[in-house]
Amino acid sequence: MPRYPQANGQAKSSNKIIINNLKRRLTTCKGKWAEELPWVLWSDRTTLKTSTGQTPYSLVYGTEAVLPTEVMILIARYGLLTNDVNNVELSHDKDIVDELTEMAKIRVNTMNMTAGKFADTWEGPYFIDVVMGRGTYRLSSMDGTQIQRAWNASHLKLYHV
Repeated sequence: MPRYPQANGQAKSSNKIIINNLKRRLTTCKGKWAEELPWVLWSDRTTLKTSTGQTPYSLVYGTEAVLPTEVMILIARYGLLTNDVNNVELSHDKDIVDELTEMAKIRVNTMNMTAGKFADTWEGPYFIDVVMGRGTYRLSSMDGTQIQRAWNASHLKLYHV
């Protein structure tokens, strides 16, 4: 369940990602993991996650994270903002944060349960219609519709009805 990450390995997976990123950072500065940990956590929290379509930071705070250098150095993203425009943007972000959170929950909860590691490891049962060659068969489903492609015998298992 998405509400209990311990139950489906999400906490373990997240920790594994953080540890791997920390190991990559420590190749250049050995023994300084305590100094590097905040940067690794920041990068993890501001990276877009495919499961939710959002960054964890934006789901918590309702807006995207801005680096201090982006504010100090005038770039196109923030250099054209005035205080009034910024306040309008922030109020808009506050208005849609609940909607973004709900969309992320829906996206996680409606994942196809027949995909990934929970998928069936078999199809069928099928009938062998035609022996096409050495170890190659044409199959049909139980209702009689023929399967489009031929199957090799190494991918079939005997099933007794």
